Amino acid sequence: MESAKTRTESDSLGSREIPADAYWGIHTLRAQENFDITKRPISVYPELVTALAMVKQAAARANRDLGVLDATRADLIDRAAQRIIDGEFHEEFTVGVIQGGAGTSTNMCANEVITNVALEMAGREKGDYAYLSPNDHTNRSQSTNDVYPTAVKIGILLAHVSQLEELDELRKAFARKGDEFHDLLKVGRTQLQDAVPMTLGQEFHGFAHTLSEDWHRQTDNSNLLLEINMGATAIGTGINVTRGYAESVRAHLSEISALPLRTARDLIEATSDTGAFMSFSSSIKRTAMKLSKICNDLRLLSSGPQAGFGEINLPAMQAGSSIMPAKVNPVIPEVVNQVAFAVAGSDTTVTMAVESGQLQLNAFEPVIAHSLFQSIIWMRQAMRTLRVNCVDGITANTERLGAMVGQSVGVITALTPFIGYSSAAALAKTALLTGRDVADLVVDAGLMDRAQVEKQLRPERLSGLEPATTAIPVISPEDLP
Repeated sequence: MESAKTRTESDSLGSREIPADAYWGIHTLRAQENFDITKRPISVYPELVTALAMVKQAAARANRDLGVLDATRADLIDRAAQRIIDGEFHEEFTVGVIQGGAGTSTNMCANEVITNVALEMAGREKGDYAYLSPNDHTNRSQSTNDVYPTAVKIGILLAHVSQLEELDELRKAFARKGDEFHDLLKVGRTQLQDAVPMTLGQEFHGFAHTLSEDWHRQTDNSNLLLEINMGATAIGTGINVTRGYAESVRAHLSEISALPLRTARDLIEATSDTGAFMSFSSSIKRTAMKLSKICNDLRLLSSGPQAGFGEINLPAMQAGSSIMPAKVNPVIPEVVNQVAFAVAGSDTTVTMAVESGQLQLNAFEPVIAHSLFQSIIWMRQAMRTLRVNCVDGITANTERLGAMVGQSVGVITALTPFIGYSSAAALAKTALLTGRDVADLVVDAGLMDRAQVEKQLRPERLSGLEPATTAIPVISPEDLP
């Protein structure tokens, strides 16, 4: 009773007292007791809660259209679900994110909360299930085994939108730096050894392009999640579902979610197979690994400031040491590295959970859902902090870049077509031993004059921005003026 401190609810295991003001019921209470493990309720993933409400709303509309649920009850469920979609009552979704039962506790929590919100809207007491039942009405034509995977897919797609936006914003940030550093020559490196020159702009545009590729790969894999199995009910046979329900609920759910959902051709397969989650997870991991590699590069390029590469400066975000004064560490790239490690671990979890499904159902979808939501959210936040607190504020050490290019033996590669490989190799060794400028050595050897050297060592030529499209003949010393 609302005036009492508790109300009594019953299930097949017996009766329990439920807090009178709680919108959840006995099934949620048992889940709270059974799965008090992660200390994370499903409400930490608001898109999942929203998606559950969308599924229940679509089911109520389909059941109303097909005449298996009266308009009064369907309208109450519809309106209650909309309030949850609008952000109300999320704190009532208290079951742990990782749970046994293939998501049954999550589905029942949604049924109970929506039902009790609807009862309150109807002017009735919470727990008056004789009038409106979590199972008979809110869960009509449904099973956890089609509701839960469908809601997880929709929730992931909703959460993924903002992650893709952050990925694109980070790409644009790197591209802007690429434009800013367009003309700054630097030493390229392979296997951490000096290689031929490039521009710092090319390096940053490379970062931008690799993230652009991953935006497309993530989008491609997210499209796999548009396939749903609503109407499958328990194992894919559609037991207890009226003819036409699967298409009706899909159409309503597409309208509600604004997603082009499609019903799986084989509902038996779709109920047991979770391969789409694994493919999507792998694309998130791919982005995480590539982003971690970029952060490794940023840490190397900014290492120093005196004894390292020192080519770029990362924004100083905090004191770097409790014992070494004035030390500043690359803390933002470091935290992104750690997020990437966690995403890789989550992907392994998803892979193992996908493999561990048995027969007509995968019981491990809760840990799949938790792993994917966590990866999406952590990646979104990590990319934002990398952009705002690091990339946007990166500056170039132009004097050091110029000095390193001038001293680099790698630039002699651009002169090899003119002076020959053997001469170039000999002068490179001399440059390494003496520390002299390569251009000076070439001119002093009489192999090319200053104007010829400077022409071939222009930034456009060295960086490949002005490619040589035809073979260049070797110039012998006697051919030089």
